[in-house]
Amino acid sequence: RSSLVITTKIFWGGKAETERGLSRKHIIEGLKASLERLQLEYVDVVFANRPDPNTPMEETVRAMTHVINQGMAMYWGTSRWSPMEIMEAYSVARQFNQIPPICEQSEYHMFQREKVEVQLPELFHKIGVGAMTWSPLACGIISGKYDSGVPAYSRASLKGYQWLKDKILSEEGRRQQAKLKELQAIAERLGCTLPQLAIAWCLRNEGVSSVLLGASSTDQLMENIGAIQVLPKLSSSIVHEVDSILGNKPYSKKDYRS
Repeated sequence: RSSLVITTKIFWGGKAETERGLSRKHIIEGLKASLERLQLEYVDVVFANRPDPNTPMEETVRAMTHVINQGMAMYWGTSRWSPMEIMEAYSVARQFNQIPPICEQSEYHMFQREKVEVQLPELFHKIGVGAMTWSPLACGIISGKYDSGVPAYSRASLKGYQWLKDKILSEEGRRQQAKLKELQAIAERLGCTLPQLAIAWCLRNEGVSSVLLGASSTDQLMENIGAIQVLPKLSSSIVHEVDSILGNKPYSKKDYRS
């Protein structure tokens, strides 16, 4: 257990008003139930899985501090929170001598960059909040399997994923697929797959602490993990080439690399 970092999320739960959100009651009871399902005494990080406008920030911060002090979690973080909300939680924690969040879980991939590359670095340098990113393959769009449409039995073909299918078949989706074909050529030069290139590209960002992966098979998981071997191959010239193809590098007035 000491070599593993295990996390869980809190927000959704049962149907009752008291069984969802970030109230003190739901954070404590929800985390306790999660630990029972996981058969663990504690998790390393518990995430507030979206902001809760119906609960005062002080109540959420105090509840997170409580579960940490009780040994149910080591740290707490946020997910899908805006920089302003994260800063508010930090300020409340400092004001009342409570424990602030340590990281934000954000969507980050080649087609979505603004928050992780521009907004979160400022928080990192101000208050030390890191980034744990998810969806490095953009719900499978960057996997290359949608280059000729939506295959049967793919995620975009399933019930409840019409939004993904519409996104893939849109004009912007077609432009993205054209860019992915150019990126595929770079992947072949580097001796890796397109998903490995995309995941390594996320990891190359110094502000990214870790990248969350999803896989439907052991082989797919091992392929994705192979991105670690690709990371050293991402020279500044390769990154510049990728940026030129994507054409969406966000602009930041501040350069935190110096």
